[in-house]
Formats: sequence, structure tokens, C-alpha cells
Amino acid sequence: MDFATSLKMGLKAIMSNRLRSGLTILGVVIGVAAVIGVVAVAQGSQRQVTSQIESLGTYLLTVSVRGRGADKVLTCDEVMELTGGIDGIVGVSPVVTGSATAKYGTRKYDCSLLGVNEQYATVRDLRLETGRFLTQIDISTRQKVVLLGQNVGAELFGPSDPVGKEIKINGQTFTVIGVLAPRGGGPAGTEDDHVLIPVTSAERLLGRRGVSTFYIKGQDKEAVEQISTAISDRLYRRFRDQDAYRIFDQTQMLETVTNISQTLTLMLASIAFISLLVGGIGIMNIMLVSVVERTREIGLRKAVGATRRDVMRQFLLESAMLSGIGGVVGIITGAILARGIASAIKVPAVFPWAGAGIALGLALAVGIGFGIYPASRAANLEPIEALRTE
Repeated sequence: MDFATSLKMGLKAIMSNRLRSGLTILGVVIGVAAVIGVVAVAQGSQRQVTSQIESLGTYLLTVSVRGRGADKVLTCDEVMELTGGIDGIVGVSPVVTGSATAKYGTRKYDCSLLGVNEQYATVRDLRLETGRFLTQIDISTRQKVVLLGQNVGAELFGPSDPVGKEIKINGQTFTVIGVLAPRGGGPAGTEDDHVLIPVTSAERLLGRRGVSTFYIKGQDKEAVEQISTAISDRLYRRFRDQDAYRIFDQTQMLETVTNISQTLTLMLASIAFISLLVGGIGIMNIMLVSVVERTREIGLRKAVGATRRDVMRQFLLESAMLSGIGGVVGIITGAILARGIASAIKVPAVFPWAGAGIALGLALAVGIGFGIYPASRAANLEPIEALRTE
């Protein structure tokens, strides 16, 4: 008996009792759907978090200074001196942060104010939609110029070009020199709500002296590690207290997030795999029932020349078909489930093509594995005894 004939007979056997076949594959459907749903949502969440961290800038170090005693901040000159002479540094930017209200005519917008230097655009991988970035002259002469985030520009000026126009920030007049390209959400909220002004102007506007945070951009991962060690050594010599500063390594954070996400995904997928095993047990039970119901049929086939191998292959094929159909239905169900969950929790769903292939392969393996015993029982039936069965 060739494979095509076995396949047709298997389909006929499955379709002869559709309700039972449907209930049999339910465990496989649930198991595969759970695996696909969990992996799709987990990968989507990982991609979203990774994107938010990467929005800070690539190969980035964030240094926060808490200080010690009365020495709680660093001046901009001290920051540049602290980072001077270290190989692998692409850019450094001290940052002063605060809340602000930007106003143009009758329109106003509450936003986050950042005082930065001319290297900030390089450090944070910023792009312009229109206008120009800050320059060293803007910083050294405390110019009252401002770069608007995407949301700020749209709210104050609508579709018109704001470059060259004047706005009020906390009551003081600033000239708009540019609008930043859309950045979207970051770990601390959307960066499209930011306005950037010279760090020297921000100190005066906010009534502050010195900065407690600065960014460093490295050439590559290895450079970032060396820079982090060098900065840590210099800050320790400055404050003699490791609690006086903190260095946040974006690259290490990305690796940590990826490792945690992969571990959780593997754990949840392993739990979902249990449903596949339960489905396999269901297939084995139904195939055993099928062997009993079809005993005379098996005896007749053997009597007319079917070999033990033919009978075993027939029942293994039917078992694999049940699990395969369950796997395909489970993949489709899992994709729909993932989209629904992702939409509800507002994360992207990333369909795991490799995971779907693995899940289908596991479903087939489970079906074949749990079908071996029923197939073996069917193959070992004696033709004469089988034909006597009522």
C-alpha cells in the first residue's frame, strides 16, 4: 500500500467522526496557540522596550552625580575636564532638566526643558526636521535660542514653519532655530515633548548652577566599557564615595532586557508545551479506541496481504495527521490571540515564524510519539483473531 493510499484512508477515518476528531486535537490546538501567543507577545514587548532604550542613543553612558556633602553638582567645564583625554569618546553633553511652559501667541504647551551643549545631537542621535542644531557660540554666549520637539512645534505652530519666530519659555523670549524629527516614546516618556536650549541659558532660566547628569557617547561597545571604567575611577577620586555617582550603561541594559525576555519566553513556552503533551495523550487514547473499533478491518487487511509495517504506518499516519491539523489550527488561533492581547496591552505583536515552525514540528512529534503504542497494538493483531471479533 503506497503513501497516497494511506493518506486517503487516514483522511477518511478522521472525517468519518468529525466531532471526535475535533475534540481529540483540541489539546494540541490549545498548546500550539499558547506557544505562538506567548512568544509573539513576548517578542513584541522586547522589541518595544529595546526600541525605547535605543532611542536614548547608541553606545550611550548616562552619568548621574549625587555628590557628597556640599559638592553635589559639576560645572559644565568640570564635566568636559572629567571626560577629557579618554580614548573612544565621540561626544559629551552636560544636561540641565526642568519643566517649562512654551507659549506662542494664545497657544501654550507644557513641556520638558533640557539645557544641552552643541554635542547633544551627536550623543543622542538626533535628527532635524527643519532648522539647525545648537552651536558652540550659542553655548558660550548664552543665546536665547530653542529647538522644539515634534509635539511642541505642532501644538504651537501647526503646519507652519516656526524657524525664526519667537516664543516665550517660562516668561522669557527665545528664538526658534529648529524642529526635531519625531522620536516617539522613551523610557521617561515621549521625547517629542522636549524643548532644547543652551545649557548656559538653562542654568540662568532655572536658577541653577552646574549639572547633575551628563551623557557620553562611545565609538563602540568595547569603547563604552573602557570609558565607563575610566569615568568611574575619576569620579571616585573626586568624591571618594561610590554612592556619590551612578553610571548607566545602555548597552548592558539592552543585554539584560534581552536575556530576561528570552528566559521568560522560554519558561512560558515550556509551560504551554505541557498542553501539547496533554493533547498527545488525548490522541493516544482515541487511537486506542480506533484500534478496538477497527479490529475486524485490520484483520481483513492482513488477511488480504497487508504487512505489519503497512498497518503500523497507517495508524501512525492518522495520528500524525490529527496532530498536524491541530498544529496548523493552533498556529492560526495563536496569531489571532496574540494580536488581540497585543492590542489590549498596547504592544506590537511579532509573529514568530521560526517559533511557528518549531511548534508545528513539536505537534507532529507529539502525535507520532503518542501514536506509536496504538499503532504497535494494531500491527500486532493476529488476522484470525481479529476477524473473529464482533
